[in-house]
Formats: sequence, structure tokens, C-alpha cells
Amino acid sequence: MSSGDLAWVLMSAAMVAFMTPGLAFFYGGMVRSKNILGMLMQNIFAMGIVSVLWITIGFTLAFGGDGPIIGNLAHAFGRDLWDGDGGLLAFFAFQMMFAVITPALISGATADRLKFSSYAWFVAVWSLLVYSPVAHWVFGAGGWILEMGTEDFAGGAAIHINAGIAALVVVVILGPRHGHGSEPMPPHNLPQTVLGTGILWFGWFGFNAGSALAANGIAAQALVNTHVAAAAGMLGWLAIERVKTGHATTLGACSGAVAGLVAITPCAGFVGGYSGVVIGALAGLICYAALGIKERFGFDDSLDVIAVHLVGGIVGTLLLGFFGEAAINGVDGLFHGGGIDLLVDQFVGALGVLAYSGAVTFVIATVIDRTLGLRVTADEELVGLDQTQHAESAYQA
Repeated sequence: MSSGDLAWVLMSAAMVAFMTPGLAFFYGGMVRSKNILGMLMQNIFAMGIVSVLWITIGFTLAFGGDGPIIGNLAHAFGRDLWDGDGGLLAFFAFQMMFAVITPALISGATADRLKFSSYAWFVAVWSLLVYSPVAHWVFGAGGWILEMGTEDFAGGAAIHINAGIAALVVVVILGPRHGHGSEPMPPHNLPQTVLGTGILWFGWFGFNAGSALAANGIAAQALVNTHVAAAAGMLGWLAIERVKTGHATTLGACSGAVAGLVAITPCAGFVGGYSGVVIGALAGLICYAALGIKERFGFDDSLDVIAVHLVGGIVGTLLLGFFGEAAINGVDGLFHGGGIDLLVDQFVGALGVLAYSGAVTFVIATVIDRTLGLRVTADEELVGLDQTQHAESAYQA
């Protein structure tokens, strides 16, 4: 890497690291006040456990070697990360922040009822058995999804579809919160959620534009796409919310912006022109409509991880098959004369991540549930996670 590229990647890594505390505030404002520290702790804890596992073995499983399924142990325990100019270390750091935030995304679906000790084990095992292999498939040299031709600029499949389907599986095993559907459970601090949205939006510039791994035109295009997609996602969500409910809400604005950010993630460095706006707007509309999934099937996805991240990740991954533009980067999609080849590759790649992540998550969550137990007791849930799991209170009377 040139010194300029190195500086950009290092700065991007720091921006993505800031996203995990931002996610904590985004989620934390939406839970009830008795559970906010539980939510903050689950997100911050991921920064600790996943980072240590990443340098121990996670990175080398994801990016060591060039096999189709899994990496080798060339970089286990931080071995041979120094390459003379720091380029590999910068890449290691940048990808570490991706590895941290991905399992943290799942915490929003399981809010208010997940036992902290079980969460700790789940995050550790999931990051090694699910995230690292999927990251290798999608991003790593020789990974089968990458070699097939599937494009994923910054993690639509590797991060959002991956975490989203895992969230769905864990929610089904956990069961709903006590009182779900029969008593109101409104967000306790929406200003906190707005703050979290702003931090996420800022960090996403590093997330997407940093994935160019250089301070170049592709990074500039990815940054512009990221911003306009978030803006359009917000407007799309608010528009349909206003029609459906008669109100445009603060929570809807935040959710729509994040939906747009999720959907543009796989596309950011591969599309140009007005495509980012269209992709973001469609994500806002479709992700809002997807809220009906949990109502129809009775899922208690506490903070709409499935609708925003799973559905948003699928939407962005598939739309790239239409909007991909070789003049920008990658290959042409259907709307630019490329035929359906890219769309087929996008579909197969998304399906592969869905199947693997869903199946392995089911095994991990089931084993933990039958040994440690995934959820707190009914009495502990009534008191709240802050007191029962951490012996603390966020707000003093």
C-alpha cells in the first residue's frame, strides 16, 4: 500500500470500530430502560471477545491461504502479519472491525431475554464457526462464492444476510418475550437511537468506502453511494409509514436510513449514477413491508433485525445483479447489458450464506440452550437484564 492508501484504510478501520458503540446506542434506545445496560454490554463485549479470537485464529481461518472453503493456519496467533509496509496489518485491523460488529447485530433480535453468559459463548463460537468461513467464501482468496463471480463489496452477504438469518434462528429457539403482543414495549430513549443512527451513518463511510482498500475513485464512489442510499432509505421508509399509519416517526427515519445503508453495502463500489438512490429507496420500502413477516409468523424480533438486516442484505445483494456497472467496477448487471449471469451468481451466493449460517447457527444455539440455557428466567426477565445479569442500573431514581 502507498502511504495514502494505508492512512485511508487505518482511518476506515477506526470508523468501523466506532460503529459497534453506535450500534449499542441505536439498539439501547429502543429497549426498555431496565435492559439498556444489558444491550450495551452485549455489543461492547463483542469488541473484546471477537478481537482476541480474531488475532488468535479467526483472521487466518478467513484470510489464510486460498482454499475454497476455509483458510489455513498461516497467521494463527498473529504470526507473519508484518509484511514490511504495514499493508497486511491494516487489512487485518479493518477486517477485525467487520468481524466484531457482525455477531453484535444479532443482539437486537434477542433483546430483553438473552442470558449474558450464553450470549458470550454464542458470540465466541459463532464468530469462529460461522463468520470466519463465510468471510473466506465471500472475501478471501479462493473462496467459492468469490470465485463463482458473486460480488459483495463490503458485506451484504458476509455480514448482513449472515447475521440476519442467524438472528431469525436464535429468535425461533428463544421464543417471545413475556407479554409480547399483549403489553406495550415502547422504546425508552429515542434520542439515544438517533445518536446511534448518526454514529452508524458516519462509520458506514469507513465500512463501505474503506472496502476499496485504497484512497481512489472507487472509494469516492462508494462513499457517495453510501450517503445517498441512506438518505433515500429514510425517505422511502417514512413515505410508506406515513401512508400506512398516518405518521412519519423518528424511529422510522432511523430504521429507514439503516435499511438503505444495509442494502447499499454489497453494491457500494459497483454501481454509479442514480443507482444508489434507487437501491436505498427500494430498501426502505421493502424493509418496512418486511415488518409484517414477524407479525404473520409470530416472531419476536425485538428490534427488527430480520426486516432491516436480513431482508435489506438480500435486497442489496440481488439488486446488484440489476444495477452493477462495469464502467465503475466489477461486471455489468441486467440493466447495463450484462444479462442475468451476475444476478444468478448473486442469488446463489446469498442462498449459500443463508443455508450455511442458518444451519450452523441452529446447532450452536440449540447446544447452548440445552446446556447453559439461552434465556433468563421469567422472574429475571421481569426485573430486567441490567440488575439480574450485571447488578447495575443505568438510571438512578
